[in-house]
Amino acid sequence: MQKAAWVPDETFIRSTRYDQFMRKLGFQEVDAFYDKSIRDISWFWEEVVKELNWQWTVPYNKVMDMQDGKERTKWFIDAKCNLTYNCLDRHVENHSSRNRLALVWESENGKTIKYTYRELLQQVQKVASGLQRLGVEKGDRIAIYLPLIAENVISLLAIARIGAIAVPCFSGFEADAVAMRIQDSEAKILITADGYWRRGNLVAMKEKADRAADQSPTLEKVIVVPLMERSFEKRPNQDVNWETLLTGTCTDTKLDLRAEDPFMLIYTSGTTGKPKGTVHVHAGFPIKSAFDAGIGMDVGPGDVLTWMTDMGWMMGPWMVFGALVNGATLVLYDGTPDYPNPGRLWNLVEKHGITHLGISPTLIRVLMKQENKWHQNADLSSLRVFGSTGEPWNPDPWKWLFEQVGEKKVPIFNYSGGTETSGGILANVLVKPQVPCGFNGALPGMAIGIVDENGEEVIGEVGELVLYQPWVGMTNSFWKADDRYLETYWSRFPQTWVHGDWVMEEDGQYFITGRSDDTIKIAGKRLGPAEMESVLVHHENVVEACTVGVPDPDKGESAVCFVVLRQSEADPTKLMEELKELVGSKLGKALKPKEIWIVSGLPKTRNGKVMRRVVRSAYLQKNLGDLSALENPDVVQEFQTLSPKVK
Repeated sequence: MQKAAWVPDETFIRSTRYDQFMRKLGFQEVDAFYDKSIRDISWFWEEVVKELNWQWTVPYNKVMDMQDGKERTKWFIDAKCNLTYNCLDRHVENHSSRNRLALVWESENGKTIKYTYRELLQQVQKVASGLQRLGVEKGDRIAIYLPLIAENVISLLAIARIGAIAVPCFSGFEADAVAMRIQDSEAKILITADGYWRRGNLVAMKEKADRAADQSPTLEKVIVVPLMERSFEKRPNQDVNWETLLTGTCTDTKLDLRAEDPFMLIYTSGTTGKPKGTVHVHAGFPIKSAFDAGIGMDVGPGDVLTWMTDMGWMMGPWMVFGALVNGATLVLYDGTPDYPNPGRLWNLVEKHGITHLGISPTLIRVLMKQENKWHQNADLSSLRVFGSTGEPWNPDPWKWLFEQVGEKKVPIFNYSGGTETSGGILANVLVKPQVPCGFNGALPGMAIGIVDENGEEVIGEVGELVLYQPWVGMTNSFWKADDRYLETYWSRFPQTWVHGDWVMEEDGQYFITGRSDDTIKIAGKRLGPAEMESVLVHHENVVEACTVGVPDPDKGESAVCFVVLRQSEADPTKLMEELKELVGSKLGKALKPKEIWIVSGLPKTRNGKVMRRVVRSAYLQKNLGDLSALENPDVVQEFQTLSPKVK
């Protein structure tokens, strides 16, 4: 059993929204509260919307309806609402909160713009009216291809306000990836920018948007935010200046929308096939996100939340609703967190008084290799909670963040879920002790199980993470691909959601060992790649590691590892043998990797998640599948050249 690294005292526990919510409902013990939340899910989610003060324009007749099966659960039957009212209007109607800071944007070159709740609402109303003047109607899809700027959030909320459907796209996508999402959603309008800065270099975004538009027959207009105020080729019949939306006649365009009306499609990549568009609704994603942030992570009025992410990934919209529904301040940083120096992230915390900072383990692995002066030179006293998601932790970076940066005072809200869940399944709730790299339980309302290949519960060993009950925020389906949705999540075991993570529970703590499609089985021994990667990054010269399974005629599968070094090695062959012996000494000789390769980088998404399935496919010279989520696709070729098929 691991010793807890952080134990909340009674005073801290009583101060949390989690404890106050639980006690308001008559519970003194966390476990009893959780058990009730998954046994009576209708009761629980009704209490959640009350706690969040979610406003309905037409009240619901019934919390939920499962008559068509769990996989097609409907929520808040016959209710109507508008998510932008719950993000903005209700705060503006309150004299004590209308002038509270809602949104802060900072660019990579240091430019900063701030909006109060009142000012942000005015911007959203203007853009919503402008979109209607362009002919946008309820149900129309609008793609958002913008950097992490205020206009991205304004666009998302304006689209939802008039009942249209937003299709957020990763700002680092190339034209083909954007075009695929426009084509699949049959988007009518694309919102983009003329460009943005990244590591001091101009990224010409408008030209990519034009190439995407050329491939998209349903697209009628491209709205351009003049962020860089640079010259580019104007297309008079297609282009609309963002300022045009703001300067026209503004009328209150807020619609009453059904709780189950879609407002957003987030596309997520799989191992094979084209990306799938997860469908999210007005009384789904925002409520789940706001609950996880507000009750789980303790975000509330007066707090300042940011996450190192992109609006094209789930955590982008998540932080919007996590902050605004809860009346907090959202900080957007459009840039690289270690540019122009490794102190940039910590300076952001000091400058904006950030209380809740969301990062990825990969980012911390990079920053911890730098001198400690960078975080020591910044005033981090505002920090109350670290957030982490996207991938499993290794012990050393977790301890560095907790002990060196947080000085053992700031808990790490380890958080794991997915685009399809609108938020988390497992988390480190703040009312229970935390151990390094783990999760101290499931979030309330998430009825988890850990099962073997036959669907039987397992204890003390790695198993498949499943959910036995539906929840608010569960995707309605995949856009125009309902069969694929059912096959992906509901086909393995009857009326059970199979999430795709390997998890182990140990003395009330949960540990994710990797995606179930990443798992390696060596001579009958099941191994999560994160376990081997943790051993490798413990070596003083290994910055990052990735482990994949490859076919082996004798063992069924063998492990092949790829490492990124802190500095070049005079004798790389000697180092690779040393690393093999290190793994063997820690995990057992039978689990020693077949090969270890030194590479210049690992293929990652913008939020730092290593794409193991891409590494494996490249190394085995197989179909790479969808690469649109990668921030650094150029590194993939390096893995292909290492393939045994080209030796």
